[in-house]
Formats: sequence, structure tokens, C-alpha cells
Amino acid sequence: MKFLDQCKIYLRSGNGGGGAVSFRREKYIEYGGPDGGDGGRGGDVWIESVEGLNTLIDYRYQQHFKAGTGVHGMGRNRHGAAGEDVVLKVPVGTEVLDEDKDTVLVDFDKPGMRVRMLKGGNGGFGNTYFKGPVNQAPKHANPGQEGEERWVWLRLKLIADVGLVGLPNAGKSTFLAAASAAKPKIADYPFTTLTPNLGVVDLSPSERFVLADIPGLIEGASEGAGLGTRFLGHVERTAVLIHLVDATQEDVGEAWRTVRHELEAYGEALADKPELLALNKVDALDEDTIAQKAAELMAAAGVEPRRVSGFAGMGVTELLRAAWALVRQRRAEAAGETQDEAGEDDEASVGDWRP
Repeated sequence: MKFLDQCKIYLRSGNGGGGAVSFRREKYIEYGGPDGGDGGRGGDVWIESVEGLNTLIDYRYQQHFKAGTGVHGMGRNRHGAAGEDVVLKVPVGTEVLDEDKDTVLVDFDKPGMRVRMLKGGNGGFGNTYFKGPVNQAPKHANPGQEGEERWVWLRLKLIADVGLVGLPNAGKSTFLAAASAAKPKIADYPFTTLTPNLGVVDLSPSERFVLADIPGLIEGASEGAGLGTRFLGHVERTAVLIHLVDATQEDVGEAWRTVRHELEAYGEALADKPELLALNKVDALDEDTIAQKAAELMAAAGVEPRRVSGFAGMGVTELLRAAWALVRQRRAEAAGETQDEAGEDDEASVGDWRP
């Protein structure tokens, strides 16, 4: 399945059905009168977030979605049926943006969210509705209301707890494969990873989180070089970043500074996220070279880097446990904020209550 994380689609709700003008005319019925039914309402357009999806590829081949039109009213006070709704299913983490591609309309960050994007037009009243003492035989009815329409952008930001960042060929895919059951493409050339990959890390039955691997960043990525910063949106929701630096390259300090500059240029508080720095591929070097590279990286970053090897499995578990500790702290803070908000609402409702 191909990966698609943004697309533009057209939405239109259904028109309402028109009311009917009809009169009751039956043999042996002394009193007739209007009996035109109302039109049915137009269909709505809904968007729903569901689990089990991780791409927007379904909207690559169909971009126009129109709800059904309401059925017109008929004689004998028969009302028209409502138009059929349209329900678009999107992956969890999808944002719906206005046509300007900047204004966020809805953020589907939880599974099971269902939002009505466009409301269908109301059905028109039949002539029975207008019957009264003064006008006992109305000869007019209302047409149905027009539906709504708009263009929107869908942008997917994968839901992950920890994100892997680094230069191309820093060993991120190998690390992801060593840390989880994911099977990303691994090769000995840059830009092996062209789309984000997700893996579930199981340290124990109670220690589980999602790890995201995004394509590598190069100098000038914020200006569109390489694959640019398009995929950095997939680590915006993470609690912590694992920054992998290839120990076999010449200048490890410059490699760290390059990625940090691109994170700061991208914005969205990525540079402010907790970062675990790791010197990767240490299995390919001797102890003296590893110590030298670690010292150079520490001089550039100001923190002692962890020494790991995704290929040999060295230090992987320890790094993942450090990441899990930060994820658990982030979850506890989020739960505390939710409880505080709920408590404030309860206090406000009690304070405003009067017998």
C-alpha cells in the first residue's frame, strides 16, 4: 500500500427535496383540501477517525464526495425520504484544513471521533403546511434548501510517542527494526526510507509505546533540499526525540548541528522536545575511536551521547527504557491536566448552582 499523508478533496452536502402542491380529490369525499407532503432533507457530510488506517491513499483516486439529495414530497401527505449521508473514514491523527492549507478545522487525534463537516439542506414544506382558516387551499410549496460545499485539505500526522531523527543513513531504520517488529527497508545508501514507518516497542506487558522513523534530513531541508521537512509533521505529536548520529562519519558534531538547525527552522516546538542523543554504529569502530567520536559529539551538543548499535543490538534496550521514562512522564502530565480541567469545570458548575 502506498503512503499518502496529504490531499485536497471536494465536499458537498445534499440539497433538500422540494415540497409538493397537491389536493385531495376523491369520489364520495365531501371535503377535499391540500395534501402535499414535505421534501426530505439533504444528506450530510461526515468525517470519522478509525483505527487500522495509516495512509490517505483512498483519497488519491477519488477527490469529490457528494451527499444524496432529499426526495421531493408527494400527494396524500407523503413526505420525501432524506438524502444519503456521506461518511469519510480517515486515520487517527488526520487534520482537516481549510482551502488556505493553514486554518485547522478539525484535528482527529483520537479514534472514534465523528464530526459533521457540511449540513444538508432542509426539505421544503408542502402546501399542507400552509393550510389555515384564512387560506384553506394554498397553491404554493417551498423548494428545498441548497446544500453546502467547500474544498478542504486532509493532512495526516502519525500518532507516535517517540520519533527517530538524524541524517540519511544514520541507521534509523535498522534501529527501528531492532527495537520493534517493524520491517522497514534497509540498505547501505542514503534516503533508503522515503516514507515514515511505525513500530510498536514492547519492553514489557506494561511498557509499550509507538516509535516513528521518518526520512533523513540534510542541510537545507527547511528550504526544500532532499525530501525537505515534509515528513517532520509526523513527529510533532511525539513526547521525545531520539537523535541518532552515525559514528562512522567524519564530523559527528556537524552532523548533530545540521539536524538541530533543520528542527529549529521547521518550528512547531520540535526543537524544544526532550532529546536523547545516541552515537550509532559503534560496533564498526574500536574503543579509542568511539571515545574520540563521543567526546566530539559531547563538545557540540553539551550532553554525553549514548553508545548504541541497532545492527548488533548494543545499548538499544537501555535507550528505549530512557525514552519510555520520558513518555510515561508526558502521559502523566497529560492525565493531570485533564483531571485539573475536569475539576475546574466541576467547581464552576457547583459554584453557579442555586436551589
